[in-house]
Amino acid sequence: MDPALQLIQEVEQTLVAKAKLLVFERNDFILQAGAVEHNFYWIESGAIRAFYLTELEEHTIRLGYKGSLITSLTSFLNGTPSEYYLQAIRKTHLRPIPKTTFQNFIQEKPVRLQQYNRLLETIVVQQLEREIDLLTYSPVERLQRVLTRSPHLFQEIPAKYIASYLRMSPETLSRIQKS
Repeated sequence: MDPALQLIQEVEQTLVAKAKLLVFERNDFILQAGAVEHNFYWIESGAIRAFYLTELEEHTIRLGYKGSLITSLTSFLNGTPSEYYLQAIRKTHLRPIPKTTFQNFIQEKPVRLQQYNRLLETIVVQQLEREIDLLTYSPVERLQRVLTRSPHLFQEIPAKYIASYLRMSPETLSRIQKS
């Protein structure tokens, strides 16, 4: 089994069970830009988007849904203000895992540190794949590639956020899906 997935399963079995449940309604903010992130969030149900706001538009940069972890990673790792927002896409149940709790958990066993490093490597690779998708592929190819990586995406995330994530209009996404 992939070491990153092993770590996520251990986090779910060990830390998530002890974390308090937070409930966010649709459009509630989990984190505002400018705030420092102190938690990883286990998504028990619902969905979250991470987005960056410019004067002209919102840019969805990450999506999370049931059974995944999400955070403002740069803020979480560096203790700096977040450049983006975390927002519930629909009613969402989260279990926050504080940074200190997570760090202690990782440092308890050398194998966990190796798994954590593998998880971070996986995140870096995913971000690089996304950059390549956005820079080099057509909208049709971007959609095909994201569906290959996450075939259940449309069951979890509304199309308008997927369109934003793929850097296209909702109308373009709809047209591609129909063809």
